[in-house]
Formats: sequence, C-alpha cells, structure tokens
Amino acid sequence: MTAKKNSDKITHFFPVLAKYDMGSVKVEDKGLERYINLDTENIYLGAVFANKMFAKSKVPIIERLINNIMRTSKYNGKKIKAYKVVKSTLEIIEKKTKSNPVQVLIHAIQNSAPKEETTRLRFGGISVPKAVDTSPQRRLDLAIRNISTGAVNNSHKNKKHMDVCLSEEIIKASKNDVSSFAVAKKNDTERVAKSAR
Repeated sequence: MTAKKNSDKITHFFPVLAKYDMGSVKVEDKGLERYINLDTENIYLGAVFANKMFAKSKVPIIERLINNIMRTSKYNGKKIKAYKVVKSTLEIIEKKTKSNPVQVLIHAIQNSAPKEETTRLRFGGISVPKAVDTSPQRRLDLAIRNISTGAVNNSHKNKKHMDVCLSEEIIKASKNDVSSFAVAKKNDTERVAKSAR
C-alpha cells in the first residue's frame, strides 16, 4: 500500500514525462539502444541505483539529464530546480522544432557520443597515446555530460536563462552542428584518437 502511494506521488511529481509519447521515440544507434531507458513509470528521487554496477542504465534518460545539470554549482543538489529547467527546455524544443522533444534529445545524444578516444600506454619509461573504442555506456555518459556542460558554459555571464541555453545546445547537437559544444568535443576527441592509431 505504501509503495503504491509513493509511486503515485513520484509519477505526479514528474508530469513532464507522461506528456510526451515515448512509444514513437526511435534509437537508431544499436550500441546505445540498450543503455537508453525511455521508461516513464519509474522516476527516482533518491540514489536508488548508487554503487550498483551498470545500474545507471535503468535510470530514465530524462532523469539522467536532470542529474547531469546538478553537477554545476548553481544546481548542485537542487533536483527540483534542475527538473524545472529540463521541463522548460523540453517545452521550448517542442515549440521550436514542432516535434517530440525526447526524440530530438535522442538525436542530440547519438550525434555527440564519441565512438573512439585515446588512452595512455607505458612502454618502458615513456607513455604513448593509443586509440581505443569507447564502450556504449561511456559514450552515453560523455554525450549527456557534454550537452549539460555546453549549456552551462553558454548560460554563464549571459542574459539567456539556462533552459534556453540547454534547448539551443540540444537542437544544435541534434542537427550535428559543429557550433554545438558536445558535437565539437566529440569531433575533437575522435580526431585525436585517429592521429593516435
């Protein structure tokens, strides 16, 4: 009985997710597909999956975006404030693109997820950069982190509000625009990895 009451409160607390049709959202990248959770029923206010291996793939993608916005000093630990920013962002994206904002976010993630990066190998006394394939879960983490970082960088010392900056970053990344911070970062990472092959 208590668990049902709690789940009702949680679903009511995050009405933004029920607003958009998740059934029509398609993930074209087969590597990322199993790590992108489009579930709208289970939204967690606490760290339910903390310290559990690979459990973050069970967290809905919108909530992961909210959690990444909370990395910054202004939103640190303020989940309601970060939630309101993401809710407003999705509404702005829907107005500008006239399409499902969750689908636009998925396109942005797919376009800004690096496929290759470099690591350092030690041979004797010297360290040599070596190109390695990036795992799907890390690709998703980097994409969401770079989208959030790009929005935060744009909103810093700017008259534009965070939700406007985040919506612009997501729309640019969904179009694979190089002026997007996330796409530029991905291209830079892949370029360095290509030279280290």
